[in-house]
Amino acid sequence: MFFFASLNHFNAQDIDNDLILIKQRMDSIKSYEAQIKLDVDISFINMPSKYGKVLYKQGEPAKVTSRDFIMLPKRGLDLTLNELFEYPFITVNRGDVHYKGVACKVINLIPTSSKAQFSIATIFMDTRAKRIVKSEISTKMEGVFTTSLDYKKDVDVLPTAIEVEFAVNNVKIPLRFLGKEAEVDRKAIKEEGSKSGKIFLSLSDIQIARK
Repeated sequence: MFFFASLNHFNAQDIDNDLILIKQRMDSIKSYEAQIKLDVDISFINMPSKYGKVLYKQGEPAKVTSRDFIMLPKRGLDLTLNELFEYPFITVNRGDVHYKGVACKVINLIPTSSKAQFSIATIFMDTRAKRIVKSEISTKMEGVFTTSLDYKKDVDVLPTAIEVEFAVNNVKIPLRFLGKEAEVDRKAIKEEGSKSGKIFLSLSDIQIARK
């Protein structure tokens, strides 16, 4: 989750320097653990808040333990956008904008390998705090995912709130993984028309070990 591919895979001249600095900061995380809360806003799902614990060690997939649900959406857990860095890419500077009151540098990240699972990504970077605050990823199979990351303090390297928005029609939701007390309107699932959904993740009691 917080493991990036080596910079040796990339041509530094084609990669935005601020993105490299963010990567280096995230690479300093050896492990972490946190309490996690999951909520969904999907028209055909009625589900109370779910709770669990997430554990991460660098070089290994994040692990979630919970009595309320079996798993979390992959893209919600990929806080450092590890998928984007798996294969070579180039970046294009798209200028500066303000997002939620934060001055951000916006770049496009374009893979140069056909193995990548996305076609283009737009990244909003808080260059002062050296962290990503928003991403828009156009995947090859599941449509567009927009992720917003909110942080409690300026010095925080990990977010405390994550919002993931996506087109429900393009995603195969493993309904059996939603856990107990989740109600699913299967008739609404079959209805025609585009449906959008949101997933909200809240992290608390975050403990980080650095190299």
